[in-house]
Amino acid sequence: MLYTINKSPFSTNNLESALGIAPAGAPILLYEDGVYGAVEGTRSAALIQAALSDHPVFALEADLEARGLSKVIDGVQVIDYDGFVELVEQHDVAPWL
Repeated sequence: MLYTINKSPFSTNNLESALGIAPAGAPILLYEDGVYGAVEGTRSAALIQAALSDHPVFALEADLEARGLSKVIDGVQVIDYDGFVELVEQHDVAPWL
């Protein structure tokens, strides 16, 4: 199951609640405002760094660029739209709204 997060971790607890439910190994995709969770030095950085030991974490490049974000946490995989499509093709999707 692919868990997709599109809300900022600074305005909701979607990221934290999804990580609390996602089984080990389940990929996490941050897109739209969810990409704020992938940025170094923020209050959600420790949460993502801990999650990386159990989950592959992805951030959509176009959404990072649209928000002027460039300092992504080590281990977070930045993907393009083709990578997004590949993830969706490989997994059932649980959108975490």
